[in-house]
Amino acid sequence: MQFVQSVADLTARPQNVEILQNAGVMSMLRPLMLDVVPSIQQTAALALGRLADHSDDLAEAVVKEDILPQLVNSLASQNRFYKKAAAFVLRAVAKHSPELSQAVVACGGVEALVLCLEEFDPGVKEAAAWALGFIARHNALLSQSVVDAGAVPLLVLCLREPEMALKRIAASTLSDISKHTPELAHTVVDTGAIAQLAEMTLNPDAKLKRQVFSALSQISKHSVSLAEMVIEAEIFPAAVACLRDPDEYVRKNVTTLMREVVKHTPELSQVIVNCGGMAAVIDYLGDCHGNLRLPGIIMLGYVAAHSESLAMAVILSKGVPQLALCLSEEPEHHIKAASAWSIGQIGRHTPEHARAVATANLLPKLLQLYMDASSSEDLQLKSKTALKSVLQKCTHLPALEPLLYDAPSNILKHVVCQFSKVLPHDSKARRLFVTSGGLKKVQEIEAEPGSPLQEYINAINSCFPEEIVRYTRARYRTSKPLRVCMCV
Repeated sequence: MQFVQSVADLTARPQNVEILQNAGVMSMLRPLMLDVVPSIQQTAALALGRLADHSDDLAEAVVKEDILPQLVNSLASQNRFYKKAAAFVLRAVAKHSPELSQAVVACGGVEALVLCLEEFDPGVKEAAAWALGFIARHNALLSQSVVDAGAVPLLVLCLREPEMALKRIAASTLSDISKHTPELAHTVVDTGAIAQLAEMTLNPDAKLKRQVFSALSQISKHSVSLAEMVIEAEIFPAAVACLRDPDEYVRKNVTTLMREVVKHTPELSQVIVNCGGMAAVIDYLGDCHGNLRLPGIIMLGYVAAHSESLAMAVILSKGVPQLALCLSEEPEHHIKAASAWSIGQIGRHTPEHARAVATANLLPKLLQLYMDASSSEDLQLKSKTALKSVLQKCTHLPALEPLLYDAPSNILKHVVCQFSKVLPHDSKARRLFVTSGGLKKVQEIEAEPGSPLQEYINAINSCFPEEIVRYTRARYRTSKPLRVCMCV
């Protein structure tokens, strides 16, 4: 007993693990798992769990030593302390990779863990649920093996238990099962999980709410019908209040849930807008930074993408200035890329939408990110796409004119195109275009004869008297001011 207790104590310190491994401690612990003294068995299992938890190499060593079948076979006949230790070993092995999780499944570990969910002791249930979650999170096949063993109804029952730790782990495991496929999410929903989860959204325990909103997000993301089931559980607008929760991960997971709901249809987006969810998310973006902002940024893009009216709702809720802050403040390129994408979704609908983006001075910023060689490939692509989609609707010429000087040819043609559409119908804009130097700049553009860009330039020139165009073209290298006659 003294030996195994000493080994267990040593495994608790990471610096000792390599020494123990080199000393062959794994093969020494294996026979102790069959010892007649229960406390020796439990302590040996605890030591093995700590070793396996340390690295995937040690977890593989546990599998190669054929310890798992021995562990699983003795689970049914042992006391609660041993069962908790055994579940810990299975979790420590399974967490590292799908292959190691499959080794746990192959030796009957999932079925043994599901039996532990039926135990009276909440500590045993918690240990078993935790191990099942680590198995399920890797992929759909492993998650299906957990479902096939009958774990889901028992996990839903665990949500009703009074112990807070058990509730948290059960919600987390249901989230891990639901995330892979619509079929797995439907299996969770069919056992009544949504109603149980909905009841806990206003629980004061922050760690529980994190897992509850995570599970609801994983269910909602797969399909319209699943998202509608979550909405029908009347989670909103009560969940919106959780965006003011002190716990930052509760706030992030609530925002993620809204993102997964709104992405499906305009009607679901409208539900979230009507309950104040979108305005609350915009406020939330102003109170957080980094990856905590990401689900909110993408949510605004999803809402705006559905329709002109929803995009206008984002504008009226002051979403554009907030996205502009995210674009300029965040150093991470993937967050900038998401911000650029959402800005593009807002501005692509009508000239009014594009004007809201343009007046926030976002067109030069998008151009800068597109042309910056240090920008990631994804950031460059999303900046270019957003810029083009907004430019194609933008008729606010003061915002377009600076791009005449800085944009590369593939962007410049869209800028010039917009001038060619607006100038023929706006005499004031034509006068300003000459006095600001815009017409002179257009003469400097070198376009291929017959190209769309050349056609746009010709259309612009045709808006002005021929002598003004000739004079501007002849003197475009000088800075001499040009008096514009009223006939322009």
